Amino acid sequence: MAIIKKFRIKSFKNYNSIIEFKDVSLSYGNRLILDNINFNINEGQIFGMLGPNGVGKSTIFNLLTGLISPNSGKIKINNTDVTNFPVYLRTRKFKVGYVPQYGGYFNDLSLNDNLKAISEIVIEDKNYRVKRINYVTSRFELDNLREIKAKHLSGGQKRKLVLALALLSEPKVLLLDEPFAALDVLTIKMLQEIIVNLQEESSITICICDHQARDLLACVDTAMILSNGKIVAKDTPSNLVKDINAKNAYFGDSFKFN
Repeated sequence: MAIIKKFRIKSFKNYNSIIEFKDVSLSYGNRLILDNINFNINEGQIFGMLGPNGVGKSTIFNLLTGLISPNSGKIKINNTDVTNFPVYLRTRKFKVGYVPQYGGYFNDLSLNDNLKAISEIVIEDKNYRVKRINYVTSRFELDNLREIKAKHLSGGQKRKLVLALALLSEPKVLLLDEPFAALDVLTIKMLQEIIVNLQEESSITICICDHQARDLLACVDTAMILSNGKIVAKDTPSNLVKDINAKNAYFGDSFKFN
Protein backbone atom coordinates (compact mmCIF):
# COMPACT_ATOMS: atom_id res chain seq x y z
CA MET A 1 0.00 0.00 0.00
CA ALA A 2 1.30 3.46 -0.91
CA ILE A 3 2.14 5.85 1.89
CA ILE A 4 -0.24 8.84 1.87
CA LYS A 5 1.77 11.09 4.16
CA LYS A 6 4.55 13.01 2.44
CA PHE A 7 6.02 14.06 5.79
CA ARG A 8 5.56 13.46 9.51
CA ILE A 9 5.29 16.36 11.93
CA LYS A 10 8.00 15.86 14.54
CA SER A 11 10.37 18.15 16.41
CA PHE A 12 9.10 21.56 15.31
CA LYS A 13 5.67 20.85 16.84
CA ASN A 14 6.84 19.06 19.96
CA TYR A 15 6.20 21.81 22.50
CA ASN A 16 2.92 23.29 21.28
CA SER A 17 0.34 21.03 22.88
CA ILE A 18 -3.33 21.72 22.03
CA ILE A 19 -4.91 18.75 23.86
CA GLU A 20 -3.74 17.22 27.13
CA PHE A 21 -5.10 14.37 29.24
CA LYS A 22 -3.62 14.40 32.73
CA ASP A 23 -4.19 11.46 35.10
CA VAL A 24 -7.62 10.78 33.56
CA SER A 25 -9.60 7.79 34.86
CA LEU A 26 -13.11 6.66 34.02
CA SER A 27 -15.24 3.74 35.15
CA TYR A 28 -18.70 2.50 34.22
CA GLY A 29 -19.92 0.82 37.39
CA ASN A 30 -17.27 -1.73 38.31
CA ARG A 31 -15.72 -1.69 34.84
CA LEU A 32 -12.56 0.40 34.55
CA ILE A 33 -12.31 1.94 31.06
CA LEU A 34 -9.43 4.40 31.42
CA ASP A 35 -6.84 3.98 34.13
CA ASN A 36 -4.93 7.16 34.95
CA ILE A 37 -3.94 7.93 31.35
CA ASN A 38 -1.64 10.75 30.28
CA PHE A 39 -1.06 11.96 26.73
CA ASN A 40 -1.00 15.11 24.64
CA ILE A 41 -1.71 16.01 21.04
CA ASN A 42 0.37 18.76 19.46
CA GLU A 43 -1.04 21.60 17.42
CA GLY A 44 -1.18 20.75 13.72
CA GLN A 45 -0.66 17.01 14.23
CA ILE A 46 -2.64 14.16 12.76
CA PHE A 47 -2.91 11.84 15.75
CA GLY A 48 -4.21 8.27 15.73
CA MET A 49 -5.69 5.96 18.37
CA LEU A 50 -5.69 2.18 18.01
CA GLY A 51 -6.71 -0.66 20.26
CA PRO A 52 -9.09 -3.61 20.66
CA ASN A 53 -12.86 -3.15 20.86
CA GLY A 54 -14.08 -1.60 24.11
CA VAL A 55 -10.68 -0.27 25.10
CA GLY A 56 -11.83 3.36 25.43
CA LYS A 57 -11.05 5.06 22.11
CA SER A 58 -14.56 6.43 21.59
CA THR A 59 -14.70 7.21 25.31
CA ILE A 60 -11.73 9.54 24.85
CA PHE A 61 -13.67 11.34 22.09
CA ASN A 62 -16.69 11.63 24.39
CA LEU A 63 -14.47 13.09 27.11
CA LEU A 64 -12.96 15.57 24.66
CA THR A 65 -16.33 16.79 23.41
CA GLY A 66 -17.79 16.97 26.93
CA LEU A 67 -20.46 14.30 26.44
CA ILE A 68 -19.13 12.57 29.56
CA SER A 69 -16.86 13.61 32.45
CA PRO A 70 -13.97 11.65 33.96
CA ASN A 71 -14.05 10.24 37.47
CA SER A 72 -10.72 11.93 38.06
CA GLY A 73 -8.03 13.85 36.23
CA LYS A 74 -7.96 16.89 33.95
CA ILE A 75 -8.61 17.52 30.27
CA LYS A 76 -7.00 20.62 28.78
CA ILE A 77 -7.55 22.34 25.45
CA ASN A 78 -5.15 25.17 24.61
CA ASN A 79 -3.79 25.01 28.19
CA THR A 80 -7.26 25.64 29.66
CA ASP A 81 -8.81 23.08 31.98
CA VAL A 82 -12.09 22.19 30.22
CA THR A 83 -12.94 19.14 32.36
CA ASN A 84 -16.21 20.68 33.52
CA PHE A 85 -17.02 22.73 30.41
CA PRO A 86 -20.27 21.84 28.57
CA VAL A 87 -20.36 20.57 24.98
CA TYR A 88 -21.44 23.86 23.38
CA LEU A 89 -18.63 25.82 25.02
CA ARG A 90 -15.97 23.39 23.84
CA THR A 91 -17.43 23.58 20.35
CA ARG A 92 -17.77 27.36 20.12
CA LYS A 93 -14.92 28.66 22.30
CA PHE A 94 -12.29 26.01 21.59
CA LYS A 95 -13.54 25.07 18.11
CA VAL A 96 -13.68 21.30 18.53
CA GLY A 97 -15.37 19.53 15.61
CA TYR A 98 -16.58 15.94 15.70
CA VAL A 99 -17.31 13.49 12.88
CA PRO A 100 -19.18 10.44 14.25
CA GLN A 101 -18.88 6.95 12.81
CA TYR A 102 -22.62 6.80 12.10
CA GLY A 103 -25.05 9.53 11.12
CA GLY A 104 -24.16 13.15 11.71
CA TYR A 105 -26.60 14.42 9.07
CA PHE A 106 -30.36 14.71 8.45
CA ASN A 107 -31.48 11.77 6.29
CA ASP A 108 -34.48 13.45 4.67
CA LEU A 109 -32.82 16.77 3.94
CA SER A 110 -30.86 17.43 0.77
CA LEU A 111 -27.11 17.83 1.00
CA ASN A 112 -27.47 21.61 0.61
CA ASP A 113 -30.23 21.84 3.24
CA ASN A 114 -28.05 19.87 5.66
CA LEU A 115 -25.31 22.44 5.20
CA LYS A 116 -27.78 25.32 5.60
CA ALA A 117 -29.25 23.87 8.80
CA ILE A 118 -25.89 23.41 10.50
CA SER A 119 -24.50 26.71 9.24
CA GLU A 120 -27.38 28.55 10.94
CA ILE A 121 -26.23 27.07 14.25
CA VAL A 122 -22.49 27.63 13.96
CA ILE A 123 -22.21 30.81 11.82
CA GLU A 124 -23.90 34.07 12.81
CA ASP A 125 -23.15 36.12 9.69
CA LYS A 126 -25.66 35.19 6.93
CA ASN A 127 -23.33 36.19 4.10
CA TYR A 128 -20.47 34.19 5.58
CA ARG A 129 -22.76 31.15 5.85
CA VAL A 130 -23.22 31.18 2.09
CA LYS A 131 -19.48 31.61 1.57
CA ARG A 132 -18.60 28.67 3.85
CA ILE A 133 -21.27 26.42 2.29
CA ASN A 134 -19.94 27.17 -1.19
CA TYR A 135 -16.38 26.58 0.00
CA VAL A 136 -16.94 23.17 1.62
CA THR A 137 -19.22 22.05 -1.24
CA SER A 138 -16.51 22.87 -3.75
CA ARG A 139 -13.71 21.57 -1.49
CA PHE A 140 -15.28 18.10 -1.30
CA GLU A 141 -16.56 18.10 -4.90
CA LEU A 142 -20.20 17.95 -3.85
CA ASP A 143 -21.64 20.62 -6.17
CA ASN A 144 -23.54 18.19 -8.37
CA LEU A 145 -25.11 16.53 -5.30
CA ARG A 146 -26.58 19.63 -3.64
CA GLU A 147 -30.21 18.66 -4.20
CA ILE A 148 -29.81 14.94 -3.44
CA LYS A 149 -31.26 13.77 -0.12
CA ALA A 150 -28.56 12.59 2.27
CA LYS A 151 -30.09 9.14 2.60
CA HIS A 152 -29.56 8.56 -1.13
CA LEU A 153 -25.83 9.38 -1.09
CA SER A 154 -23.16 6.67 -1.30
CA GLY A 155 -21.07 5.78 1.74
CA GLY A 156 -18.15 7.90 0.58
CA GLN A 157 -20.40 10.84 -0.26
CA LYS A 158 -21.98 10.67 3.19
CA ARG A 159 -18.51 10.78 4.79
CA LYS A 160 -17.68 13.82 2.68
CA LEU A 161 -20.93 15.48 3.77
CA VAL A 162 -20.29 14.87 7.47
CA LEU A 163 -16.74 16.21 7.09
CA ALA A 164 -18.11 19.28 5.31
CA LEU A 165 -20.65 19.82 8.10
CA ALA A 166 -17.92 19.59 10.73
CA LEU A 167 -15.69 22.04 8.87
CA LEU A 168 -18.36 24.75 8.46
CA SER A 169 -17.38 26.23 11.82
CA GLU A 170 -13.65 26.19 10.93
CA PRO A 171 -12.61 23.98 13.87
CA LYS A 172 -9.09 24.02 15.27
CA VAL A 173 -9.45 20.40 16.41
CA LEU A 174 -11.24 17.74 14.36
CA LEU A 175 -12.17 14.35 15.84
CA LEU A 176 -12.81 11.52 13.37
CA ASP A 177 -14.47 8.40 14.76
CA GLU A 178 -13.92 5.33 12.52
CA PRO A 179 -13.76 7.34 9.27
CA PHE A 180 -12.55 4.37 7.19
CA ALA A 181 -15.09 1.80 8.40
CA ALA A 182 -17.06 -0.11 5.75
CA LEU A 183 -15.59 1.82 2.82
CA ASP A 184 -13.97 0.53 -0.37
CA VAL A 185 -10.25 0.93 -1.00
CA LEU A 186 -10.55 3.90 -3.38
CA THR A 187 -12.87 5.80 -1.03
CA ILE A 188 -10.48 5.19 1.87
CA LYS A 189 -7.58 6.57 -0.15
CA MET A 190 -9.69 9.60 -1.09
CA LEU A 191 -10.47 10.27 2.60
CA GLN A 192 -6.82 9.83 3.59
CA GLU A 193 -5.79 12.42 1.02
CA ILE A 194 -8.51 14.81 2.22
CA ILE A 195 -7.30 14.44 5.83
CA VAL A 196 -3.66 15.08 4.94
CA ASN A 197 -4.58 18.03 2.70
CA LEU A 198 -6.62 19.58 5.52
CA GLN A 199 -3.54 19.51 7.72
CA GLU A 200 -1.34 21.03 5.04
CA GLU A 201 -3.83 23.74 4.07
CA SER A 202 -5.10 24.91 7.46
CA SER A 203 -2.80 23.43 10.15
CA ILE A 204 -5.87 21.85 11.74
CA THR A 205 -5.24 19.31 14.49
CA ILE A 206 -6.86 15.98 13.63
CA CYS A 207 -7.43 13.00 15.91
CA ILE A 208 -8.49 9.71 14.30
CA CYS A 209 -9.82 6.57 15.97
CA ASP A 210 -10.19 3.51 13.73
CA HIS A 211 -9.86 -0.27 13.57
CA GLN A 212 -8.30 -0.12 10.11
CA ALA A 213 -4.73 0.04 11.40
CA ARG A 214 -2.92 0.29 8.06
CA ASP A 215 -5.28 2.95 6.76
CA LEU A 216 -4.90 5.00 9.95
CA LEU A 217 -1.11 4.66 10.11
CA ALA A 218 -0.80 5.76 6.48
CA CYS A 219 -2.03 9.28 7.25
CA VAL A 220 -1.07 10.08 10.87
CA ASP A 221 2.06 11.68 12.30
CA THR A 222 1.83 9.91 15.67
CA ALA A 223 -0.35 7.12 17.03
CA MET A 224 -0.93 5.43 20.37
CA ILE A 225 -2.10 1.96 21.37
CA LEU A 226 -4.64 1.52 24.17
CA SER A 227 -5.01 -1.76 26.05
CA ASN A 228 -6.66 -2.64 29.36
CA GLY A 229 -7.30 0.99 30.20
CA LYS A 230 -3.68 2.02 29.66
CA ILE A 231 -1.59 3.59 26.91
CA VAL A 232 0.93 0.86 26.13
CA ALA A 233 2.80 2.63 23.30
CA LYS A 234 2.92 5.96 21.48
CA ASP A 235 5.21 6.80 18.56
CA THR A 236 5.48 7.48 14.85
CA PRO A 237 3.87 4.78 12.69
CA SER A 238 7.18 3.23 11.59
CA ASN A 239 8.42 2.99 15.18
CA LEU A 240 5.07 1.94 16.63
CA VAL A 241 4.76 -1.22 14.52
CA LYS A 242 8.17 -2.32 15.83
CA ASP A 243 7.36 -1.62 19.49
CA ILE A 244 7.18 -4.85 21.49
CA ASN A 245 4.37 -3.56 23.72
CA ALA A 246 2.33 -2.51 20.68
CA LYS A 247 2.89 -5.93 19.10
CA ASN A 248 1.85 -7.78 22.23
CA ALA A 249 -1.23 -5.65 22.84
CA TYR A 250 -2.52 -5.09 19.32
CA PHE A 251 -0.50 -5.74 16.15
CA GLY A 252 0.83 -9.25 16.73
CA ASP A 253 3.99 -10.52 15.03
CA SER A 254 2.68 -10.81 11.47
CA PHE A 255 1.45 -7.22 10.99
CA LYS A 256 3.16 -5.41 8.10
CA PHE A 257 2.78 -1.69 7.47
CA ASN A 258 4.76 -0.88 4.30
